[in-house]
Amino acid sequence: MKPYSPDEFSKTLWTAEQIQQRVRELSEQIRADYAEMEGEDAIVAVGLMRGAMPFMADLGRYMDIAMEYDLCWLSSYVNSDRPGEIELVQDVRTELEGRHVLVVEDIVDTGHTLKFTNELFGSRNPASLRTCCLLDKKPRREVEVPVEYVGFTMEEDEFVIGYGLDYAGRYRNLPYIGVLHPRMYQK
Repeated sequence: MKPYSPDEFSKTLWTAEQIQQRVRELSEQIRADYAEMEGEDAIVAVGLMRGAMPFMADLGRYMDIAMEYDLCWLSSYVNSDRPGEIELVQDVRTELEGRHVLVVEDIVDTGHTLKFTNELFGSRNPASLRTCCLLDKKPRREVEVPVEYVGFTMEEDEFVIGYGLDYAGRYRNLPYIGVLHPRMYQK
């Protein structure tokens, strides 16, 4: 296997250390907010696969409150930088009715995926439904959606990879978030 080449990236936006610091801060904020809620004693954190997995794992490790994990697999990007129709590939297995649900997303881009998720989970009558995203990419927003917890806000429309974010299945394992050089996806 050949390693990634530095010329595949145009710059680093957030280092591994900056990401971990921000994830710790988010976990403290979430922990404080949920400590005041009544009802079930465990949050149901639902990661939107596959990109949210590293973020959700780190977020959970920093929290010392009861938390259950589940995964929902949605598909909308197929080797592209533009979303297509959203497909529910795998639904959650956890009963959400009456539970505090925290959707964990790697990036909120156009907003369509999160809108779909909020409608899907909202129809199941959770006690609360909130979203925590690592990146909020505002320049591409087409649908306004609520996002209660945001790691980093992107003001530029750049193609980002690393820490769960990918292009055609590659780069998810990078510990930092960088910008993919346009020649890697423009053909």
